[in-house]
Amino acid sequence: MVKRTSHSSASCPIARPLDAIGDWWSLLIVRDAFDGLRRFGEFQKNLGLAKNILSARLRNLVAHGILDVVPASDGSAHHEYVLTEKGRGLFPLLVALRQWGEDFFFEPDEAHVLLVDKKHGLPVRRLELRAQNGRVLKPDDTVPRPMFK
Repeated sequence: MVKRTSHSSASCPIARPLDAIGDWWSLLIVRDAFDGLRRFGEFQKNLGLAKNILSARLRNLVAHGILDVVPASDGSAHHEYVLTEKGRGLFPLLVALRQWGEDFFFEPDEAHVLLVDKKHGLPVRRLELRAQNGRVLKPDDTVPRPMFK
């Protein structure tokens, strides 16, 4: 098996987190955690993932501080996985990925899962990237710049 290259010392803020979430299973586990799944068996059943792969991905997410392992909420001897603050910080990324997927991977009338506001039952508004002054930014409106401390 080919060893993956670590990006842990990269200066790029896109490359560095890929060690934690750079494979599709990890993002799907995080998605499921946002949907309320907490136990190994729940993740496995929902994803249909081999136990060894799921174990490795969960260990990696815990090691990177995205999930915490806590005692089972029902008092049993099992444990559960819960999102940390760092893990909950992935919510806008997952929403952006979801909206991108809706735009480019579904036909206009094709059925798919819709993200809605729990309180009002309405679809979540489109994400927008905005400048400090509030104007909507497009890719050509931005440029990466090194940050020195």
